[in-house]
Amino acid sequence: MSATDETSARRPRGSARPGYSLDVRLWKVTKTGRKSRPYRLRWVVGGRVHGDTFGTSALAESRRSELWQAMRRGEAFHVEDGLPESEIRAAEEAAAVKAPIRWFEFCRDYVAGRWRTSAGKTREGLADSLATVALAMVERGDGVPPDEDLRLAFRWAVVPANHGEEPPPKLKAAYHWLSTLDRPVTDLHKPEVFRDVRYRLSFRLDGVLAAGDTFRRRRRALNTALEYAVDAGILAENPLQRARMARLASTDAVDPRVLVNAVQGRQLLAAVSYIGSWHRKRGRRLMAFFAVMLYAGLRPAEAVGLRLVDCHLPEKGWGTLTLRETRPVSGKQWTDSGERHDRRGLKARGATADRPVPIPPVLVAILLAHLKEFSMAKDGRLFGNERGDVVGTSTYWRVWEEARAYALPPDRFASPLAGRPYDLRHACITRWLNAGVPIAEVARRVGNSPEVIHRRYHGCIDGHEEAANEKIAKSLEEEGDTA
Repeated sequence: MSATDETSARRPRGSARPGYSLDVRLWKVTKTGRKSRPYRLRWVVGGRVHGDTFGTSALAESRRSELWQAMRRGEAFHVEDGLPESEIRAAEEAAAVKAPIRWFEFCRDYVAGRWRTSAGKTREGLADSLATVALAMVERGDGVPPDEDLRLAFRWAVVPANHGEEPPPKLKAAYHWLSTLDRPVTDLHKPEVFRDVRYRLSFRLDGVLAAGDTFRRRRRALNTALEYAVDAGILAENPLQRARMARLASTDAVDPRVLVNAVQGRQLLAAVSYIGSWHRKRGRRLMAFFAVMLYAGLRPAEAVGLRLVDCHLPEKGWGTLTLRETRPVSGKQWTDSGERHDRRGLKARGATADRPVPIPPVLVAILLAHLKEFSMAKDGRLFGNERGDVVGTSTYWRVWEEARAYALPPDRFASPLAGRPYDLRHACITRWLNAGVPIAEVARRVGNSPEVIHRRYHGCIDGHEEAANEKIAKSLEEEGDTA
């Protein structure tokens, strides 16, 4: 920082009690170049540099004004903390009369504050992420319940409707431990506690490295909660911002081993149609459901919410599915309706946005045959269960697992090939990319950004390694000719 950045002259030195100094210099607010908290304020107390960052210029200037006024009043500043004596004294007085806020209490209040404006899936993800961190924010000792019980008890306890209620019998011990032996939020500043938090964010309960999406979801939820704690004055700073975390979680790139080719895809759909008795038609009812993932790249929640009025299904040629809503599974305790499936707009889009997806004739024919045999669900959706209600996750997962056993030989069945229904979407996206469809168009059809498509599917595009090898070999040949 240059001398021209200073806006206050050095004050005449006087006497101050030990640990404090009247030698204070204050600099202008500058920009850091970071997206979060982009404004920085720095000052020097007794030769020691202090600083803080802020989300807006107004907040930074307000803090600078507070420090300037303290200087004008002739206050001494604490050399170690860089704070005016009046602020140190006020903090000490507050600490003397106010017990520290503990992690469980903080999380329950924080989740309650975000409940009304969050979707069911967001509520569940937030609670699950904070429950993961809670495993590092409880005291360990004799009689500590298993981590799985602590996690389930936390998820139950932060639901606003459960406040003041008795926990389920099997979770009583874990709930008591969470609510009485949790750490203060300020313990996050302790290196040993923060190291454990970092581990919990990156690993599952069984010690296996968490998926990349899981790691990012947990870290994002914790970071938002800690920013709230800073704004509320519970924490002096966000420890996640102070320490740049190396991403320990595994990559989110699609594993090529899960991808089915065209023949395998048809075999799996045929196997689905044979699941269940002919009377119940459990599999036949879901064959078209899996087909829209395989041929149109829909997410399962989008397929569940697909309505007949949003389908253009001509007798010949290509059709169109216009996606307008999703039905993600959240669980009854997370939704306002009390139903397992929430009703939301499309992922990462406005509430009224839609996404038209052209579909090939083979999928049009499958959907027309499905409507002819099963009609539509009660509320106009294309797919329903035997009672005409929403297709449950457990229902289509069971059918898929049975179909894999029918369609795949033993070695393939034991492999990751099409291990999840979602892998049909991966296969569809990969097929389009290998057919030469531009990444931007693929991204538009499946509701992702081009960056996500490139990052997740780059390793699945046929011939990309050979093309890279040819370029390297050509470069080496040119260097040899030059030599």
